[in-house]
Amino acid sequence: MDSPLAAGRHDLPAHGTGWVDDVLLAGPGSETCLVLGAPITRAQLRAEVTSRQARLTDAGLRPGGAIALRLPSSLAYVANLLAAWRIGAQVTLLDHRLSRGEVERALERVGAQFLVQPAAAVVAPLRGFVTVDETVVALPAGRPAPTSHALIQLSSGSTGPSKVIGRTVDDLVAEIERYTRIDGVPRPGERLVLLASMAHVLGLVGGLLYALHAHVRLTLPERMTVGGVLGAITAESTPTTVIGVPVHLEMLMAGRPDGPLSQFVRMTTAGELVRPGVRERFATCYDTVLANMYGMTEVGVIATDLFGAHRPGVRPAPGIDVRVVDGELQVRRPVTPYVGLVDESRWSDGWLRTRDAASLDPVTGLVTIRGRLDSQVSIGGLKVDLTEVEQAILDLPGVTEVVVTFDGGAIEAYTAVEKPWTGPELDAALEDVLAPYKRPLRWQLLERLPRTSSGKVVRDVAVLRRASAGPTPS
Repeated sequence: MDSPLAAGRHDLPAHGTGWVDDVLLAGPGSETCLVLGAPITRAQLRAEVTSRQARLTDAGLRPGGAIALRLPSSLAYVANLLAAWRIGAQVTLLDHRLSRGEVERALERVGAQFLVQPAAAVVAPLRGFVTVDETVVALPAGRPAPTSHALIQLSSGSTGPSKVIGRTVDDLVAEIERYTRIDGVPRPGERLVLLASMAHVLGLVGGLLYALHAHVRLTLPERMTVGGVLGAITAESTPTTVIGVPVHLEMLMAGRPDGPLSQFVRMTTAGELVRPGVRERFATCYDTVLANMYGMTEVGVIATDLFGAHRPGVRPAPGIDVRVVDGELQVRRPVTPYVGLVDESRWSDGWLRTRDAASLDPVTGLVTIRGRLDSQVSIGGLKVDLTEVEQAILDLPGVTEVVVTFDGGAIEAYTAVEKPWTGPELDAALEDVLAPYKRPLRWQLLERLPRTSSGKVVRDVAVLRRASAGPTPS
C-alpha cells in the first residue's frame, strides 16, 4: 500500500517522489549553492543528503514516517531535512531555541517517531550558523504520519497557543514557483544573505528552498552582528539581497558601512510592521531598497513590495487570490492548512481568515495591512485602533518596543524603553498625538519585551503580564 505521503504526490507528475532531486538539488555539481563559512557545492550537498538518508533509514525512518528536526542553522539541518523528504517522511520543524518543556509538548502534539537534535548543547547566541554533530532519537510514543503533509510547522504563538500547520509537497513546490514569478527576488547567479531562521516559513521557503531551486547562492553570516552581516554582503561583488525580520533591520542601523555597498541591492523584511521612522533612518545608513513582504506560516508568501514603490501597500503574489471581508484579509486556500483541533472559523468554503485587518484598493489591487483584526476596540462607543496607538508610542524617542492591549475596559501599554520614562511622562508626550480616549490608562515599563523564537514580539497578555514587574503608577 502506498504511504500517505506518496498518495499525496500523485498530482505532481513532473516531480513525483523525487521532488527533492528534481526541484532542489538539480544542477551542476561544481556550482556553489551554500556558503556556511566555506562554500558548499551541489555535489557536496548531495553527498551530505545521501549520507543522512542512509543514517535515517538505518534508524528506521520509512516512507510515510514522521520525524522532527530540532537543529540550529547548519549543514546538518539542511542535509537532514532534505534526506527525510527524499525518504518520503513527514518533517516537523522545531526551533532549536525552544525549551525542553516546549519541545516535549510539541512532540506530543505531532507524534513524531524520531527526533534529530544536537548531540551536545549548542550555546551560540550570535552565530548565524554552527557546525553541529546531531543524534537521531527514537520516540517510543511516535507514530507514522497520519496525513499526507510533507511539512509540519507550529505557528509563532505570538498571540496565543501555537497552531499545527501542515503543507504538502504540492503546496511547497507551488510556493517555490510563486517566488520565481515575483519581480525583485534574487535571480540565478545572484546571492541571498539569510538572517531569518530556516525553521520558519520565510527563511525556509523564501530563503533555503527558493535559493536551491533558483540557483541563487545562499549565504549565512558567521555572526548575527552588524559586522557579521556586512562581512557576508561584502564577501563577493555579486548582487545581494538580505532577508530578515524587523529586528534584523534595526540591528543593521546600529552601524554604518565603511564604504559603498554597490552589491547590496535590497533588504527585505517580513513578520511584523516596521515601526515609524525606521525606513528613513535605514535610508541614511544604506543606499539600497527597503522591501516589504507579507505572508503567513499557513500560506507562505502572500504579497510583496520589493521595490518600496507602494508603501504601505503590497501586491498579491502571482497565483494568490485575496479579498477583504468586514475589514479582514482572507486568502483563497483549496483546503484547510490546519492539522488537529483548531477554530473551525479560520478556514471555510475555500477561504482562510488571516485575522489581519486590511484594505484592498479595487483599482490598483494593492493590499494595505493595518495590524491584527483584534486591534480594533470600542471605548465608550468610540473606535480605537490599537495598532495606531502602538505606532504613536513607538515614534517617541527612547521607546524600542511596545504592545498595546485592551483588557477590563482599559488600554494598557507594555513598553520597552531606553531612557527613564515614567507613565505620566509618556502620557504627556502623546497629548498632541492621540486623543485622550486613545491613550493608555496603564503602563508596564520593561527593559525588553518577550519574543517568540521567530523574532516576533509576543502579544499573549498572560505572557506579557509574567514578563512585567507590575503596573507603573500613572
